[in-house]
Parts: sequence; C-alpha cells; structure tokens
Amino acid sequence: MTPAHRPDAADASVLSSVVEFRGGSAMIPASREVVHRFVERLGARGVEPPDGFLDAARLVAGELVTNALRHAPGPCRLALTLVDGGVEIAVSDTGEGYPTFLPRDPLRVGGHGLEIVTRLCDEVITKPHATGKTVYARLPLR
Repeated sequence: MTPAHRPDAADASVLSSVVEFRGGSAMIPASREVVHRFVERLGARGVEPPDGFLDAARLVAGELVTNALRHAPGPCRLALTLVDGGVEIAVSDTGEGYPTFLPRDPLRVGGHGLEIVTRLCDEVITKPHATGKTVYARLPLR
C-alpha cells in the first residue's frame, strides 16, 4: 500500500501535509512516517517541538487512522497543519458514525485510543461532511 500524496497548501507560509490512504493496515505505520517527516519539516522551519512531541504526534495520528480503518469503509485522508501553538492532526474518512467514548475500564483490552488522543491533545472535535466525517485533534507545541 502506497499513500497517494496531495500537494501541500497553496499558501507557502502555511506548513501542512496531506496524504490520501487507499486502505489496508499498512496505512497505520505509514501515517506515523508521514508525521515523522512533518516534524522534520517543522525543525527546518525553525519550530522546535518539545521533548516527546514526535512520539505523541505519531501516537495520535496512528490512533485516528486506526479508528478510520476499523470503523469506516473506504479510504481516509491524514492532514497535518501547523497552527497557532500546535499541530492539527485531521483524519477524514467515509464513516457516518462519530467516535464514541467507552466507560473507563482498565481491564478492557483495546478501545482506549480516543481516550489517549483526548488526554494528549488540547482539543478534539468531529465534523461531518458530505461523504463522512473528519476528526480534528490539536496537539500543543509546548
């Protein structure tokens, strides 16, 4: 599985990266590699992420892409954008259902991804669109 890359934002002052994934479990590690390259680009622009940022960003992207793979038919899109004070990690998919928080259960195996994402990020929101939804997570650069 090879991601199909889209050009970055037309505005050169905006640092972003968008990748379309066609499906399959290989898109999960591929999403982490996309994040790694994006964080390298941050450094090249003079943005120094704090210790642990790369790991947290890779985890958030991986969890959101995993959810898209598990709960939505078809492809998904990963978009990373440098925003005021953080990086927005957005995953769009073709699923109609919204992410659901499960009751806290330390004995449950799996189902903790959204809980992890919300603890790491300043904001997590879901917006519907004509062909599914996008989950936006803002990871702080502090």
